[in-house]
Amino acid sequence: MKLIRQGKVKDVYEAGNHTLEFVFSDKISVFDKIIPSLIPHKGETLCRTSAFWFQVARGCGIRTHFKEFIPPNRMRVQKVDVLPYSKINKKTTNYLIPLEVISRHYVAGSLWDRLREGKIKPTKLGLKANKEVKYGDKLPEPYIEFTTKLEKVDRLLTKKEAVKVAGLTDKEYKEIIKAALVIDDNIAEEVEKRDLIHVDGKKEYAFDEDRQLMIVDTFGTVDEDRWWDWEHYSKGQFVELSKENVRQHYRQLGYYDKLMEARRMGRPEPKIPALPESKINEISELYIDMLETITGESYK
Repeated sequence: MKLIRQGKVKDVYEAGNHTLEFVFSDKISVFDKIIPSLIPHKGETLCRTSAFWFQVARGCGIRTHFKEFIPPNRMRVQKVDVLPYSKINKKTTNYLIPLEVISRHYVAGSLWDRLREGKIKPTKLGLKANKEVKYGDKLPEPYIEFTTKLEKVDRLLTKKEAVKVAGLTDKEYKEIIKAALVIDDNIAEEVEKRDLIHVDGKKEYAFDEDRQLMIVDTFGTVDEDRWWDWEHYSKGQFVELSKENVRQHYRQLGYYDKLMEARRMGRPEPKIPALPESKINEISELYIDMLETITGESYK
C-alpha cells in the first residue's frame, strides 16, 4: 500500500477500489503539537472505539465512510477528496467537508475559558443573562460550534464563514447539526449504562459521489470527546477521562501559556516536552479502561 498522509495520530494508505486504510498509531498530540512520547495500546483502543461508534451511527440511520475493521489497529474507509477552499462549491461531490463540528453539552474546556473571559455570554448558551455559570453546569440545550479542519491551527467560524469555506447550502448546514445531535443522543444513551457522562465532542463529515452526507474520520473516542465519571460528577468532582488529562498536564507545567503567548506574538513556538514515564503508564491505562467503559467490551 502507498502511504499518502501521515497525521498526528494515524497514517493513511491507499488501499485500492476507492478505499483508504487508517493505521492508528500510539502517537499523541495536544494543542496541535505532537508529543515526543508514545502511549502503549493507544492506537488499538482508538481504532476499536471508532469502529464501535460507526456501527452505532449506522444503526440510527447516519451514513458513514466505514468499511472494515482490521484488528488490532487498522480500519478501511471510503476515500474522498481533500480539496482547498477554492475548489469547493455547492455542486462539488466526494470531498471532505473542511470543518470540525463541536457539540457541547456541559460547561467545560475552552467554552469555560471564554465564559470567564467574557468572550461569550450566558444567553448565547440558552442561559439567563444573570445566571452565575459554574464549571460543569449542564447546558439547557446542546451548543454547536464549527472550526476549521485543514488549517495549521483550528479557528472558530461563524455560520456564514462555515457555509462559505465548506460550500454548503443552508439545508446542508442544518443537516450536519442534526446528524451530530442524533449521534450524541445515542452516545449519551449508550454510555449512561456504564455511569459515564458524554461532555462534548468533535465530528467530521464528507459528501459522497452523490453529495450525500456521511460522518468520517473518528469520533466518540478519548481523543475527540470529553468524558466524566457520573459518581464523581454527582459529588461536584470532575475527573477527566479523556485526552484533557494530558492537556491539563501541560497547563500545569506552564507550557500551554508559553505556547499561546508565542502564537499571539508571532514568535517561534516552544517545543513540547516529552511525558514522564509515570504519566505515559497512567494515560495508557486510561485509554484501555475507556475502551471498556465506552463500548462495554473487554480489551483482551
